[in-house]
Amino acid sequence: MEAFITPGLVISLIIVAVGIFIIAKGLVIIRQSEVMVIERLGSFNRVLESGINIIIPFIEKPRPISMIRYMRMGEEYHPVTSDEIRIDRRETVMDFPGQPVVTTDNVTVKINGALYYQIIDPRRAVYEVANMSQAVEVLAKTTLRSVVGKMELDKLFESRSEVNSAIQAEMEEAASKWGVKLTRVEVQDISMPEEVEEAMRLQMAAERKRRATVTEAEGEKAAAIAMAQGQRESAILNAQGDKESAILRAQGEQESIRLVLNAIGENEENKRTVVGYLLGQSYIKALPTMAQDGERVFVPYESTALLGSMGMFRELAGSPEDAVRDSLRSGMVASAGTN
Repeated sequence: MEAFITPGLVISLIIVAVGIFIIAKGLVIIRQSEVMVIERLGSFNRVLESGINIIIPFIEKPRPISMIRYMRMGEEYHPVTSDEIRIDRRETVMDFPGQPVVTTDNVTVKINGALYYQIIDPRRAVYEVANMSQAVEVLAKTTLRSVVGKMELDKLFESRSEVNSAIQAEMEEAASKWGVKLTRVEVQDISMPEEVEEAMRLQMAAERKRRATVTEAEGEKAAAIAMAQGQRESAILNAQGDKESAILRAQGEQESIRLVLNAIGENEENKRTVVGYLLGQSYIKALPTMAQDGERVFVPYESTALLGSMGMFRELAGSPEDAVRDSLRSGMVASAGTN
């Protein structure tokens, strides 16, 4: 047995073991979306990308980066700090706890938000700032206080998107120096003191009541306008109907007078007789209505003379309808004789 264990074999085994150890220590596999910053004898050497990489053990070492992440336990956030040699280049969200902020109208609110960022330059993220994630968090908080401190409380609720955009715009320049790109900033919750919240609730209730009153008044106004327009159009149509009716009656009476005068002759005496007769007919037609509308009947002073004229007219020429009928009949006879 001792014949097989020679010094040369021992040395060979030691060399193989050392080689395996060196390969094991020097072989580095980087996963997708990860990088590793390598220092050689304390100075930056290179950045390892995803895949299989070889480093020189004891001479080259990865430089860790400090990261802070918050773990939410109930309503409390607890920071957890870790040194990581593998730098994640994916977009990362930092949900930082609520921060007290005073608005321009002296209302203290508590705002918590979320910050989305991505490490685009690992070398800068490691060497340009001591604790990159803590620096980004502090910058986000101070920028949040600065932006919200310029607003009133009502404006803050109305302009969340503007607040997010303003915070992102002010942070981009500083974050870019650290090799970090801010992709989005979101203000999540805004907590107010109970007395302020109650006052806002009462204000909102009063505003809703005011809007309901205004809407009801506008509806009544529109209904009144529509009703008035309807009455106006109805009155116009009635007036037009009365006008056309009066014109037609006048035309009928005119035609009746013309036919009677044609029958009895158109001298002045006959004209007055016909007009008196027609007026008498109107009075006689109106008498029943006058008797129904009141207890007393007013008879015109000249009614006896008028009735006398009507009687005379009937004795001389018959009724106007008879005169027209006779006129038409004589015209037909004359026409037959001519033929």
